[in-house]
Amino acid sequence: MAHPIKRIAVIGAGVSGVSAAAHLKTAGLEVTVFERTGKAGGVWVFDARVAPEPAYPSLVPSIAETAYYEDVDSKRGVPRHTSEDVRENSENLKILHAPPGPCYELLSNNVPTGLMKTTLNSWPPGTEQIVRHNVLAEYIQDTAAKTGVEGITQYNTKVERVEKKGEYWDVRTVTLDADTLEKKTRDWEFDAVIVATGHYHAPKVPAIPGLKGWKKAWPSRIQHSKRYRSTRGFEGKSVLLIGGSTSSFDIAKELDGIAKTIYQSTRGGEFDHPISMLPPSVKRISEIKSFDLGQHSGPILDNEAILYTITLVNGQVISDIDRVIICTGYHCAFPFLSPYHRDSVPASEADKTALVTDGTQMHNLHKDIFYIPDPTLAFIGVPYHIATFSLFDFQAIAVAAVFSGKANTPSEEDMREEYLRKLGQKGSGRSFHSLRGKDAEYVDELLAWINPGIVAAGGKAAEGHTKEWKAQYELLREKFEGLIEKKPQLAPVEKNIVDIKAEVREPVEAH
Repeated sequence: MAHPIKRIAVIGAGVSGVSAAAHLKTAGLEVTVFERTGKAGGVWVFDARVAPEPAYPSLVPSIAETAYYEDVDSKRGVPRHTSEDVRENSENLKILHAPPGPCYELLSNNVPTGLMKTTLNSWPPGTEQIVRHNVLAEYIQDTAAKTGVEGITQYNTKVERVEKKGEYWDVRTVTLDADTLEKKTRDWEFDAVIVATGHYHAPKVPAIPGLKGWKKAWPSRIQHSKRYRSTRGFEGKSVLLIGGSTSSFDIAKELDGIAKTIYQSTRGGEFDHPISMLPPSVKRISEIKSFDLGQHSGPILDNEAILYTITLVNGQVISDIDRVIICTGYHCAFPFLSPYHRDSVPASEADKTALVTDGTQMHNLHKDIFYIPDPTLAFIGVPYHIATFSLFDFQAIAVAAVFSGKANTPSEEDMREEYLRKLGQKGSGRSFHSLRGKDAEYVDELLAWINPGIVAAGGKAAEGHTKEWKAQYELLREKFEGLIEKKPQLAPVEKNIVDIKAEVREPVEAH
């Protein structure tokens, strides 16, 4: 590092941010955590309110979180106005300041709690392996309290800008007073910044022909999964889920036995959950070609299905759909780091300074953590298909070792060489950050790098996953791999369409 690091900003108070702040604090560094909501817990904090609808389709990643459906100028494809111009009643102001996340009423973990334990805190005695969101949020909040992170966190404080000025990082924040609704802007100076904001902020809405028209005609019938809260309103309905990964899988399980019919449309991607994991009632269908619109797209009664059809890429047509939930994930997006976005550039053409291009991945990070051109900017929580709490905790240990001077990042040239080697092996795009089945290997690499420096500085080497953890993880991995092996081939796609002949009609011409 160019100069000793003493003051560090941590953005986000989910498990990544709390872990980072706790380990940095233990290392004797001065830490300030910024959390735009009123409590720690990140994605696991349930809020019955919902975030504003995103633009249909999504706009560029750098503004994807703040470009709302009702704000978009259809002719220009850009926000008609900023969030500051939206009608500012108290509830809108709070939601715009800190949009609620995707946590729904019955959300639970899909990785056992035994694999999600951090080195900072133990689960309460008797904690089940699968628990509701409130148990997970309380674990993070308890960790923040026990480690002293609670006392160094600025709540209701949104980071608006992070900019490097000379040797320091200038961080601009806006704090919203929950009672008076007054906003206070402040500029801070830090030696280093850790971004721990998670993946679930900027919804991705695909540009499927006709989808925007359906949303305009029947806005309450079409929603992104970030706005899903419960099964209420889905009783006896025909529901279409777009996407085949975690959110689609979880919502399909919730609606099983409640909705009349559930379709899951996928493109047959490598990260689609195996069809064998879905409830038998869920009918997996192929990718959507278009949402068809006729000349009459006026209001419909609550007990009526949408009047028009949906054409699939294999030629099949489905009809009588009541609700559509878009489960196509989220963009990588950091609006407070907009100079590091390259919105018009494909992921495969990212330059050496870009952090985000098309929103499918992050670029130029050493071990998915340190920004290669300037390692005083770090990220925790980037990898996925992992045991989140545990792996992010080890990332935090690595960052604390580097920022406290006990370990050093390699030269920029060496970091670049390792990054390009990984890029050559995995390719660019969404799969770049997947660690499916390789949690322990990744953690072992981190510790092999930082431990010699920790020991040389007189500290105790950080220990990796225990034998018990690895044994439980291996059982989970084998179970999932077994399900993948049973996964039917998606070509020909017709084999995955279950008994929809009664609902097949001729396509309706789109207008």
